Amino acid sequence: MSLAEHRDAIDKLDKQIIKLLNERTKHACAIGEYKLQHGQEIYAPHREQSVLKRICDTNEGPIRDSAMRAIYREIMSSSLSLEKTMTIAYLGPAATFTHQAAIQRFGSSLSYVPQKTIADVFAEVEKHRADYGVVPIENSTEGVVNHTLDMFIDSEMQIVAQILLPISHCLLSKIPRKKIKKLYVHPQTRAQCRSWIQMFLPDVEIVETSSNARSTEMAKRSRTAAAIAGQLCSEKYNLPIVEHNIQDNAANATRFLVLGRQCSPPTGKDRTSIMFSIADKSGALHDSLAPFRRLKINLTKIESRPTKRRAWRYFFFVDLDGHAKEKKIEKALGQLEQHCSFVKVLGSYPNSE
Repeated sequence: MSLAEHRDAIDKLDKQIIKLLNERTKHACAIGEYKLQHGQEIYAPHREQSVLKRICDTNEGPIRDSAMRAIYREIMSSSLSLEKTMTIAYLGPAATFTHQAAIQRFGSSLSYVPQKTIADVFAEVEKHRADYGVVPIENSTEGVVNHTLDMFIDSEMQIVAQILLPISHCLLSKIPRKKIKKLYVHPQTRAQCRSWIQMFLPDVEIVETSSNARSTEMAKRSRTAAAIAGQLCSEKYNLPIVEHNIQDNAANATRFLVLGRQCSPPTGKDRTSIMFSIADKSGALHDSLAPFRRLKINLTKIESRPTKRRAWRYFFFVDLDGHAKEKKIEKALGQLEQHCSFVKVLGSYPNSE
């Protein structure tokens, strides 16, 4: 085929694609209307996972699965925006990794509202000023975000989905690295790039900031400063990238939680998060975890936090494989309650990532 013939074929295919996309969107809007009439949540993580899996299973290339998922993410985002005016609260400001994670999950067609604190994100969803919230929970290098765990103690919010985002830090500046005299950096970001900073910027003045976006904003105002932040900050604040991928751990990633009011049904590949408090006696923690061992339920994470209500008493946060509505999980949770003064299911959600 000639160049003109290839272009003509593309034009014809585009017309078909546009027609089919609009037809698909009409069906999605009809489903959204049904959900609203029956008091159901518009966003359905389990259905989303099923669609993306089916798309990748039927994809024969040459488009990569990752690209196909990104395309369909925006298609679904557009449909969601037409089904209901949906607002996503996230730990801001704009252009942070939490913002990036939220867009990765919900696409670019929805309304995003940055919040100053993790507590503010919870409050926005609790008070129905936002439909969902996105907060960080743990980093593969620096560990858990304690403030997020603490918020679950008194909040009725449910974890409805998770987001795993690879974290790539960049050095942003108007000048070459050798001329940099001051570095603006968020404490968490600094911890993830500690070795790199010591090796390549050993003598610079370090100023810690409240966010990567704030670091970028401050560095842009200076002729001799730099910031460590992500590519999204570079694009938003128009500050050039001097060095890419300066995080100490090449596999650096952060896990984020999506907060909502209603969990999805079981998918067959789920994760459940719980918290509990045990009696102050010898062997109490061992006895509490024993039901999971007996029922062969895999525990993927356990963290402890002070109750802040009584000295030397703790809440334990546990992630486990399975859905809270599965019989085996229900049985284990029932046995757990026999050994605990307090048990709370924080949510069950697809564990596809």
